[in-house]
Amino acid sequence: MNHRSVLRQAICFAALILLTALLTAANVLQGSVDVSVGQVLNILVQGAGSDTASQIIWNIRLPRALAALVLGGALSVSGFLLQTFFQNPIAGPFVLGISSGAKLVVALVMIGALSRGLVLGSAALIAAAFIGSLVVMGFILAVSGRVKKMSLLVVAGVMVGYICSAITDILVTFADDSNIVNLHNWSMGSFSGISWQNLAVLSAVTGVSLFCTIFLAKPMSAYQLGESYAASVGVHIRLFRLQLVLFSSLLSACVTAFAGPVSFVGIAVPHLVKSLFKTAKPLCILPACFLGGAAFCLACDLIARTLFAPTELSIGSVTAVFGAPVVIWIMLRRQANRNGGEAV
Repeated sequence: MNHRSVLRQAICFAALILLTALLTAANVLQGSVDVSVGQVLNILVQGAGSDTASQIIWNIRLPRALAALVLGGALSVSGFLLQTFFQNPIAGPFVLGISSGAKLVVALVMIGALSRGLVLGSAALIAAAFIGSLVVMGFILAVSGRVKKMSLLVVAGVMVGYICSAITDILVTFADDSNIVNLHNWSMGSFSGISWQNLAVLSAVTGVSLFCTIFLAKPMSAYQLGESYAASVGVHIRLFRLQLVLFSSLLSACVTAFAGPVSFVGIAVPHLVKSLFKTAKPLCILPACFLGGAAFCLACDLIARTLFAPTELSIGSVTAVFGAPVVIWIMLRRQANRNGGEAV
């Protein structure tokens, strides 16, 4: 790597870190209740108090902002892992129906528990979402063995996602219990209602998963050059692919368990990050994807909370508005490259 590339990547990392920090601060400062910068700083220094402003900052805004940061990063890394697995930039947990499968199983488990007066912990929600993710991923893998075109695989994933979302909506619509009806907001996607206990659990799961994926950076670099090349340099292809599936499913499951389905982040952010850094090397892109996903979701959550305050938009709606055009651009760019290659 030459000096110019190193300098570019250092500047990009610094910019992403600064942007993430600024957006985190903006999410803590902005809201339907006005709290000055001085008040926020005093509250953060002195700790949680009994007054209204302190409760708003410590129990609502700060954990929500940190959750958007961690879960946004997790979703982006999950998308990058899936794109590496399928060797296609259109692959992502939402498009392939993985997030919808996780949402369906979580909804089933929550409805079953709440109807019996039980309250589920964070571990149970993550486990349920992980099972749903793996079930849909298993179906996608089975389909990928039968079809040769990635476009057909994407269509199959989208159809599975629609089916799972439809079943979830039906379950929520016909629920009688008031607690179950409140699942509607979660099913639409939201970072609200995150407690410090939830934040500790999701941060631990995401942190361990990201730490493990860093050790996959070297075999990922080889895998990007083709399965044959990766196998020739000693990569155990079957084990490596299994690891990609497990970690990508776990990361997307963690997001779905606490925030519901969040669309297009897993596709748009990795592509934007690779375009920004001018490289696809996993050792560089993995942390960059995390920072990019964190900044993207923080920005979208800020818009969702403040654009039509006090009415709050679902986070999935906002991410779709900004993420979908990127996906369209990716497809048009790929088609243009193909046409250019054929012309040559």
